[in-house]
Amino acid sequence: MPRPIWSGTLSFGLLNVPVSLMSGERRIDLHFRMLDGRNNKRIKYERVNEETGAEVPWKEIVKAFEYSKGSYVVLKPDDIKSAAPESHDSIDVEAFVDVEAIAPQFFEKPYFLVPGKKAEKGYVLLRETLRKTKRVGVGRVVIRTREYLCAVMPQGDALVLNLLRFAQELVSADDYVFPAKAAAEYRITKVEMTMAEQLIDSMSSEWKPEDYKDEFRARLSEVIEKRMKSKGVVKSISDEASLPENSTTNVVDFTSLLKKSLASNHRTPAKKSATQKKTTTQKDKPTSAKKGTQASARKRRTAS
Repeated sequence: MPRPIWSGTLSFGLLNVPVSLMSGERRIDLHFRMLDGRNNKRIKYERVNEETGAEVPWKEIVKAFEYSKGSYVVLKPDDIKSAAPESHDSIDVEAFVDVEAIAPQFFEKPYFLVPGKKAEKGYVLLRETLRKTKRVGVGRVVIRTREYLCAVMPQGDALVLNLLRFAQELVSADDYVFPAKAAAEYRITKVEMTMAEQLIDSMSSEWKPEDYKDEFRARLSEVIEKRMKSKGVVKSISDEASLPENSTTNVVDFTSLLKKSLASNHRTPAKKSATQKKTTTQKDKPTSAKKGTQASARKRRTAS
């Protein structure tokens, strides 16, 4: 069983579902090492100071931003931490949008959201509601130290989280020129359109991704196997994240939480959401506050 990349909660409104983030892709690229052709020894890369030529140890390396060619501003670790998001253990859904509203170029990388122990009820509730309404949840998640935009959507029995690209990361179609006139303006005849439609119909089939193989990788693997049987072999020289507390979401009163979320029209970013949750927690504990006040009064009477 692969290890989770991240563990936390999937939050929408006031509901929290403990989940683990599992990779949704499998890298099958063939990786190559670079060797010195004279003796087939590995080539090492060193961190070298461009002025002195001396190797630089990791502890002496700092991060810097080049604001103009040859000019840098050095950032300290605390500078980077101050810009990092506060929440690292929650996928905060900020809005629900139509499933077809997100253009394909926004999707970047898939993950599976696996429910935590006793979290099936909240998981299934969100999955089936998204499926019925044909919506996807758009929110934010922090993986390691970077915050990503993401979309949560149902797929079979699973909830899939797709990392999304931000709009500023994409090139606008307006930067290019595309043929925008009617087909007749490009001298496309009705006969050509009919034949093109017939061709597409004749080539149409169901989408079966397993039918499409990485043929280049297969052919290259055969070349490698043949090379291993010849003189080209270089012999080698020996040289579960824990889930958050209170994960028993199957026993949570979902009806009550849904009513509160609807009443507050809860579609706010993570920071405001955290404040609202804190306020709710304080309201749920009036007895403790009252006891603290009574204790303080007794201490004043004793002192006098």
